Order: sequence, then structure tokens, then C-alpha cells
Amino acid sequence: MTEAEATYLDGNAAAGALSALFAVDITAAIARCAGCGQTGAFADTRLYVDAPGMVARCAGCDHVMMRVVTTPRDTYVDMRGLTYLKVPNE
Repeated sequence: MTEAEATYLDGNAAAGALSALFAVDITAAIARCAGCGQTGAFADTRLYVDAPGMVARCAGCDHVMMRVVTTPRDTYVDMRGLTYLKVPNE
């Protein structure tokens, strides 16, 4: 599948699934891409959900920033594509 054929949502679509893991609205968090260094709201990522999980990619360079896969017993969160995820305290 080429980039032109792929369909994605923005990072806001991850709010429901990630609310079970994080006690805050993760879409408002500031994320920094480990690939290109772009910084912005997690809501600005490109979220692909047509897989066995969710994949959030940088809107600037398409680098994979986060993967979330849920099985019947566990949820796996891979955030190695993020330099940081800054979550507001309020």
C-alpha cells in the first residue's frame, strides 16, 4: 500500500483507546518526534487504525511515533518513536 492509498485519522482518534491507559487527555499532550524533532500536540499525529492495533505517525516526516496493540489479556504501548511526551498536570 502506498502513502497515497493509505488512509489515516488524526491523533484525536486515539483518545478513547488511550484513555484506558492514561488518566489525562493524551491528545492534548505535546509530543516530540524522534525522527525529525518536530514538536506538537499528539492530536496532530496521523493515526492509522487499519491494523491489529493503532500506529501514530509524525505529520512532518511519517516516522512511527507510537504503537498500541491490545490483546485479550494485555495492552502493549511502544513509544520509542517519541523523544518525549509532555502531559499537562491540569
